[in-house]
Amino acid sequence: MQHFKATKHLKIIVSLLAVLSLLLAFAMLRDSAEVITHQQANALFTQEKIKKLIVEGEYIRIITEEKEYKVYEGAINKSTFFAKYPVEVKESKAYLYDLFTLFLILGAFVFFFRMIQEGREKQLKHLKVNLQREDEALKAEPVQAITSNVRFSDVAGISAVKEELEEIIDFLKAPQKYKALDISLPKGVLLVGPPGVGKTLISKAVAGEAGVPFFYQSGASFVHIYVGMGAKRVSELFRKAKQMAPSIIFIDEIDAVGKSRGEFRNDEREATLNQLLTEMDGFEESSGVIVIGATNKIDVLDEALLRAGRFDRRIHISLPDLEERAKTLELYLAKKPHSVDIGHIARMSVGFNSAALATLTNEAAIYAMRDGRSTIETSDFEAVKEKVLLGKRKIMSLTDKEREIQAVYQAAKALVATWFDIEFDKIGLVNIMLLREDHEILSKGQLLNRIKVYLAGSVANSIFFKEQFTNASSDIKQAKKMVHQVVYEYMMNENFIITPSAEEELLKNSVAEVTNLLNSLNDALKKTATYLLEHENIDQEQCREILREIF
Repeated sequence: MQHFKATKHLKIIVSLLAVLSLLLAFAMLRDSAEVITHQQANALFTQEKIKKLIVEGEYIRIITEEKEYKVYEGAINKSTFFAKYPVEVKESKAYLYDLFTLFLILGAFVFFFRMIQEGREKQLKHLKVNLQREDEALKAEPVQAITSNVRFSDVAGISAVKEELEEIIDFLKAPQKYKALDISLPKGVLLVGPPGVGKTLISKAVAGEAGVPFFYQSGASFVHIYVGMGAKRVSELFRKAKQMAPSIIFIDEIDAVGKSRGEFRNDEREATLNQLLTEMDGFEESSGVIVIGATNKIDVLDEALLRAGRFDRRIHISLPDLEERAKTLELYLAKKPHSVDIGHIARMSVGFNSAALATLTNEAAIYAMRDGRSTIETSDFEAVKEKVLLGKRKIMSLTDKEREIQAVYQAAKALVATWFDIEFDKIGLVNIMLLREDHEILSKGQLLNRIKVYLAGSVANSIFFKEQFTNASSDIKQAKKMVHQVVYEYMMNENFIITPSAEEELLKNSVAEVTNLLNSLNDALKKTATYLLEHENIDQEQCREILREIF
């Protein structure tokens, strides 16, 4: 490729030099005489500066010592000029200059056209070679199914996810049972969660439990340089999966190919995405092929990929809580000789995902081996924790003081949401709170209650610690965004009139109401925070139970 570019640049330089030479030659050969009027010619005649006259076609050349001029023959009195100065008659060469100019233009055009044509031919040849290489690479790495030996017993701490996937496993095992009742399962399941929580392992466990072929592809494997190659791979993947149905197609990091189609176009990625959408539309729910996608960036996925009939079932996988971390550590230590306090390690590893826990366990075993011991101890985990944290900078590990601050913060949000009947799934020390928004039409009161939930954590920390902390930044931004929507987008003001201070007043009133509420719920807040410190997660029913006990 570099040799091709160098040759191309050399040809361009030579071509420009050739054109420059022709232009210089033309400049030297072209007529340099100045065309003058009859008045200027008469002036030369009167001043007797003329040395010679040359008749050339329709023009008469006037030769002086300093310069050569041209004047149209009908513009002067030829008899007077010819009588006084010597005259020479020559055949006109103007047409030769015109002809030379024409040939020069035509030659340059032909030369550049030929050069462009050669460049295109070389580019096409280069493109064909690369396409052939891409095609050979695809043939060398054909789409193949693998047999998964992973079972749910090999994956700890995902009980809620297992329940959602059970019916898919049952369908893959006995599809006829569902067909008989005309039951359709989703074509696609999207596993959404932060990196390292075990999305790939879960999909392998589904295939292993169902005992069906498993086709693994990463989103990046569909992204090729040349348009059409990714789409070809997608087509081949679905063709093989249908042939071996029932089967599972797993596309890891699907956001690499399924990003929203916007102004920054990528023809190859769009062609691949269109092919994926077409394939998912092309098989029936009863075909026995289930597509499982995994991503940690659901917000960037194209809307067409998420609509009903494609990836219409989404399973959120969050970071493991205390109990789930304990089960995961127990699983990782099952075959290792140890005397580890698993509960202690689980408590000190807040914010660790499954992959980080695996690394932590492995590093602890290596540390014990280097120390000459055959049994892993709790102190080994404590010794390597910082090393794992430095290698996993995205892990949020909390100190005891930070755990206390976060517990009060999250407890306040849980209590306020429960008080105002705003449903949530689960709130934990490190898990993001997911508020359900199932209704198309919301009242002003409902919106204000949501705003109060977002403000609750910051207000609680101010009450308990007389200080504000950075953990409130995202919730405060969300609260301000909703306040702006209430005032400007939904126009929920008195008489629909917007005043400059409308947002500020609404926000101040909400903070005041939340402050009064949390002061009255002080005992419930303390109890909820204590519960979170102990269990790391709390659901809405447990919050209701705490409120009933207090009141």
